[in-house]
Amino acid sequence: MPKVGTTARSVLRRGDFRRLLATRLLSQFGDGVFQAALAGTVLFNPQRAADPVDIAAGFAVLLLPYSLVGPFAGVWLDRWSRRQVLLRANVVRAGLVAVVAALVLGGVGGMPFYAAGLAVFSVNRFVLAALSAGLPHTTDDASLVTANALSTTSGGVSTVAGGGAALLLLQETGSGNAGYAALALAAAVPYLVAAAVVGGFSPGHLGPDHMAGSVRMSARDVVVGMVAGARHVAARPAAAAALVAIGLHRLCYGVFTLMTLLLYRNTFPSGGGPLPGGILGLGQVVAAAALGTLLAAVVTPPVVRRIGTTRWIPLLLVGGAVAQLALSRWFVPAAVVLVGLLLGFVAQGVKICVDTTLQETVEDDYRGRVFSVYDTLFNVTFVLALVVGAVTLPASGVSTPVPVAVAVGYLLAAVTYCRNTRPR
Repeated sequence: MPKVGTTARSVLRRGDFRRLLATRLLSQFGDGVFQAALAGTVLFNPQRAADPVDIAAGFAVLLLPYSLVGPFAGVWLDRWSRRQVLLRANVVRAGLVAVVAALVLGGVGGMPFYAAGLAVFSVNRFVLAALSAGLPHTTDDASLVTANALSTTSGGVSTVAGGGAALLLLQETGSGNAGYAALALAAAVPYLVAAAVVGGFSPGHLGPDHMAGSVRMSARDVVVGMVAGARHVAARPAAAAALVAIGLHRLCYGVFTLMTLLLYRNTFPSGGGPLPGGILGLGQVVAAAALGTLLAAVVTPPVVRRIGTTRWIPLLLVGGAVAQLALSRWFVPAAVVLVGLLLGFVAQGVKICVDTTLQETVEDDYRGRVFSVYDTLFNVTFVLALVVGAVTLPASGVSTPVPVAVAVGYLLAAVTYCRNTRPR
């Protein structure tokens, strides 16, 4: 029997939580539309071509630069009104996606294209970190697991829904430069609506509790702030173990992602069967992963209340190992879709537990910095996995040793987390 105040219905009774959730849903719906446009432009646009190294390089250019400087933004999230950050960031990236759309329409590639995409992803970092850091201000401590499950899962589903909407729009616009430019520009609409929704909060509602106003900070102040945040996490073993677990998981998940992209781009036929290749088949994998996130949102809160995060996280990681071993036996669309479902469940279950652990153990004045480090770790490990996959996977994506190695990685992650969280 759920404790009082820990059900999704009780969490949704708070108007401020519903407003923050609406901001997340709109923001991440726009992310889904924009990411579909970007992926289509790079991977499935007949006017462009890419091999495994090109794909990994594209992700690296988009994610690594802002990930390396991302932690510095956390210092500002612990000083500035998070409501103002969310409002202004959504407006700014609406303008930036228009720039990306213009570049796609003009057939511009290389560094100008990736630099514009990098700018959008950099602003996204502010949005996601501010949403997570502000969440505890819209719910009570007893409801954090449920609130995280509902927020992050529905946000992920909203991203998938945005990607699905983009695929439907693509049927009308075509898959050339003009079609993908239209998709990119369409992402501006939900971003602007999200800005209007979050504007309904008062400036201080989402924290931080002690804002520094317009105090100027030097680069040294930023570095000092980041060091303080790192020490804050290091002094809390549960938080440190959670970050290590999510980092190792992302290494494994990144390799699976690149393998899936290659299989659907170069190996699976893009005919009209029920499980096609190409961008439509890839959309089926994304949809299966979204279903996995929904199931994880339903299952994780009651399981965590019963056995705790310290048991649930390693169980999930072991499940990821089993899924990878299954994939190593069958390189067919049905198997990839099923593994996508299972890893979607694993990824979301682990993320809910990690988010909750950080929100429970990290003081509010440090949350912006810690969630920025978390976000950076999330992306850097993913890109590192793509680089590893680019040099180990063939262009077809078919390789039995790679998913076996990933399965071993999941098992090592489970063992490492258990060792880091055992009573001392």
